Amino acid sequence: MELHWNIRLAEKDGPTVLRGKTELSGRGELHLRPSLPEGHLEEVSALLHLPLRPGEKVFMNGYQTWTNCPELGPKDRLRGLNGLPKAVVEHFSLNSYGDYDFVPYPDRPGQSHGFSYCSFRLGERTRLFASLDEKPGYTVFSYDAGQALLRIERDCRGLRCGGEYRALDLFYAEGTEDEVFDAWFQALGLPAPKARPLKGYSSWYNRYEAIDDGCIRSDLSGCKTLLEPGDLFQIDDGWESAVGDWEPDGKKFPQGLKGLAEEIHAAGFLAGLWLAPFAAKKDSELVRQHPDWLLRDEIGGLWTGGVNWGGFYALDIDRPAVQEYLKQVFDKVLLDWGFDLVKLDFLYAAAPFAGEKETRGGRMCRAMELLRRLCGEKLILGCGVPLMPAFGLVDYCRIGCDVSLDWDDKPYMRLAHRERVSTKQAIENSFFRRPLNGRAFLNDPDVFFLREENLKLSQSEKLLLAKANALLGGLLLTSDDPNLYGDKQRETYREIVRLFGAEEVRAGAEKGCIRYRLDGKEQLLKLPKGKLKIGK
Repeated sequence: MELHWNIRLAEKDGPTVLRGKTELSGRGELHLRPSLPEGHLEEVSALLHLPLRPGEKVFMNGYQTWTNCPELGPKDRLRGLNGLPKAVVEHFSLNSYGDYDFVPYPDRPGQSHGFSYCSFRLGERTRLFASLDEKPGYTVFSYDAGQALLRIERDCRGLRCGGEYRALDLFYAEGTEDEVFDAWFQALGLPAPKARPLKGYSSWYNRYEAIDDGCIRSDLSGCKTLLEPGDLFQIDDGWESAVGDWEPDGKKFPQGLKGLAEEIHAAGFLAGLWLAPFAAKKDSELVRQHPDWLLRDEIGGLWTGGVNWGGFYALDIDRPAVQEYLKQVFDKVLLDWGFDLVKLDFLYAAAPFAGEKETRGGRMCRAMELLRRLCGEKLILGCGVPLMPAFGLVDYCRIGCDVSLDWDDKPYMRLAHRERVSTKQAIENSFFRRPLNGRAFLNDPDVFFLREENLKLSQSEKLLLAKANALLGGLLLTSDDPNLYGDKQRETYREIVRLFGAEEVRAGAEKGCIRYRLDGKEQLLKLPKGKLKIGK
């Protein structure tokens, strides 16, 4: 396969264009390191003629953890925000959650794109194209099935350069899924994650922000009859006085959180706590007192990261005062209060745009390295983060969107961004991002439910979600109130936990099934045709 590459930059004396070609064959790496004159990059790209074979499917890894990314056929399309009224997009900041402001969405059949890696699967054979370094800029893969072209582009427009530049760092392999992903991570030099598979409880999907000292203690009491020693008990959003102001809400938690962490430990569990370290609610004390800490765009305007909590801004990680503030927050949560794990959410907010000194990808990698330093040896569950910058830096990572309390959310919500809440899309992402589990980190497929109350999922949908999470993930959490479980739900919970210990798990996209070994026997979970975009 012949790869044609192109580099264009703007100089004071006029534009410079460099072109070349190289051969891609077998399994190996490509490192393009041209020496460039002083100037600003306008484009770094490469083209590869790559016809789809009959029946071959395309997978493009989405921008961040919540981004929906199923396998696609030659007539499928990725729908962005095309067709949504501009006023709606701006009011809800829908463009902030994904890549809509810097990657085009042609909205034509056969057009797709993704970040950091993509694969082409025919039966059990996979062709993998992947990045080996995102610090010089995200590697954006775009495929046009009609023209049979794979475009590979470094997200580096506007970057000031001069001297050697790491234009492309690519890996290519063909083989079975395990063969190509094992080879990629070997080339990356990333060891297997040290963290162990973990199960437990999260407060979010039953109580959401309506938590307080009483209900958390009640759920903890119920978990004592359900969880096992060493499991996780995680307090989610709602404990803080405001996002960005990381002190306990005095009305909800008048005695603080240190005592709760001690009670969680006394029950034999790991204590987990949710934070969004790079986010600050618009009416938070942090925003009022430190407007200079906030990330601003190239014309000095504040960037809104999303509509959550009435809208939030992002912190500028380049400010020493911000770094010191975050150090104080993590020291308090992890060392003073004694939490063992932090679920760090909305991390994409650290790097929404680039500058002439650094790309989006470089900034995101640096933000994740900062978090790893601040957390030391404590466990990190990453969420709302571009995936490759999190490789090897978080212990667990969400690989799909939030599950919903019904199957696929409300019909009008299906017109929103690719990062929307959806149980259906969460299961699909768990299936298609399964090769990352145990290689980049342990996958977090989000929670499952067995309860009857406060839920619109059918019994079969609940069991499908629970079984898929148990077989495809490295983190298995429920978000039910265990005090309300009857004997049948407790028995089902034990069955799901047994499934979490299954061995030799193999997922077959061609037939939409998951094969595994349990109790010495080969077993099979069939995924329902028509209900999921898997195995068509």
